[in-house]
Amino acid sequence: MSTSLLNQVMSCAAAGLPALRQLLQPYALKVVMIADQATLPGSFWGDPEAGLIGDRLFIRPQTPLQSALHEACHYICMDPRRRARLHTDAGGGYDEENAVCYLQVLLAEQLPHVGRERMWADMDSWGYSFRLGSARRWFEDDAGEVRQWLEQQNLIDARQQPTGQLRQSA
Repeated sequence: MSTSLLNQVMSCAAAGLPALRQLLQPYALKVVMIADQATLPGSFWGDPEAGLIGDRLFIRPQTPLQSALHEACHYICMDPRRRARLHTDAGGGYDEENAVCYLQVLLAEQLPHVGRERMWADMDSWGYSFRLGSARRWFEDDAGEVRQWLEQQNLIDARQQPTGQLRQSA
């Protein structure tokens, strides 16, 4: 990943480690900060992407916040059986991947100085692709089924607020 792209997106350090830990605490997901030069354990895509092993989310100060939230949302959205075996590859199908993208925007809204606009911009910069051309357009105009899936799994409420609960059904 190019240094210029890393400089364009918000890092975990810029978002604030205490705020990120507090955000993920209801999900019993532990945020583990790794030294700058250390390899990120559990990173499916490799450095600088966040990693997942069990109930631990591994980040470095310069890990993109969108990556940390994306992996955290995989943990939240996966069923208990996969969560129990989680090591590096979060897996999941089409519906779950879309739910992860949607939920990461909602969680970004709960972080000071982040919000939806910043998350949409960082997702677009990082290379997420949506059929409407941008994360924002997808979120606002094409994600009705995703919202329903998240509500059915009790991950968001009717007001589109995260519930702080993990997916329980298979």
